[in-house]
Amino acid sequence: MADTHSLFFGDEDGIKTPWQILGFALLVLVLMGVSALIESNINPYVQRIIVNCGIGIILGLSLNLVNGCAGQFSLGHAGFMAVGAYISAYLTTVLMPFGGFFQTELGVGVAVVAGGLAAALSGYIVGLPSLRLRGDYLAIVTLGFGEIIRIVFLNISAVGGPRGLPGIPLASNFFWVYLWAVVTFAVIYRLIHSSAGRAILSVREDEISSQSMGVNVSHYKVVAFVVSAFFAGVAGGLFAHYQGFIDPNTFNFNRSVEVVIMVVIGGMGSFSGAVIGAILVTMLPELLRFFAEYRMVIFSALLVLVMLLRPMGIFGRHEIWEASWLPKLKRKPKP
Repeated sequence: MADTHSLFFGDEDGIKTPWQILGFALLVLVLMGVSALIESNINPYVQRIIVNCGIGIILGLSLNLVNGCAGQFSLGHAGFMAVGAYISAYLTTVLMPFGGFFQTELGVGVAVVAGGLAAALSGYIVGLPSLRLRGDYLAIVTLGFGEIIRIVFLNISAVGGPRGLPGIPLASNFFWVYLWAVVTFAVIYRLIHSSAGRAILSVREDEISSQSMGVNVSHYKVVAFVVSAFFAGVAGGLFAHYQGFIDPNTFNFNRSVEVVIMVVIGGMGSFSGAVIGAILVTMLPELLRFFAEYRMVIFSALLVLVMLLRPMGIFGRHEIWEASWLPKLKRKPKP
């Protein structure tokens, strides 16, 4: 078993310094300032697109950990999102203990984290029996999990059943969504660049070789599923508290496919690719809205075009700050 510090914060050189803490504090202040500017100067429709991009970024980064870094193939991400959304929404609407604590902004934050933890538990439950499965078989199992979760919530009257759950406090905004997006990026990026992350990457490359070298393949698969599910659950909680209403059909198979497209378009294994992919998949349908009924046809054609030109995704396994993802120009030899 990897030690806890190495698993979540990296090796000894990853210990936080006062400058890093100060940098994070400055980032929080910048996000607060940008949030205030957006809310006072941008119309609600554009605000909604920007916030949905942030939620998509969290979903894309979290799925990239499983599909891109661990080399597994999950099609049930909407299920984890649903767990986080319903648990956090249930706490802030149906359950209101401690004098309405869950109606406050702090209470909503606690509820969102609780939703993430519930989703992480779901990821652990799904991850354990899926350890011996790969490829198409794992995809079928995770797809089945997502549908089971949707049908379960569809039949629970305490959370509205098919009618959905209304009256959720509107506590999510640009600041909270993008703060969580930054936290998601930082935690998963740091995890992958730690000793535990190198083990996860080795599982992607060759499970048998990794096991022969002493890597606990089962353990690291479960770690990837749990961390990925946690942030998907957080995204679900943020989504619920931004929309104010959720129903089981919000988290159907199409939602899972949408997140997979984000990861594939950006480049499986690329963090910046997951971010760009999430922005493209969220914004393009809105930018093409003036084409009316043809917009989804054009959107699909653009996705096909991207995959034809960049089969490994826009960035492949590289990052936006690396020059290696750019097409290399062939130089003519000097005479």
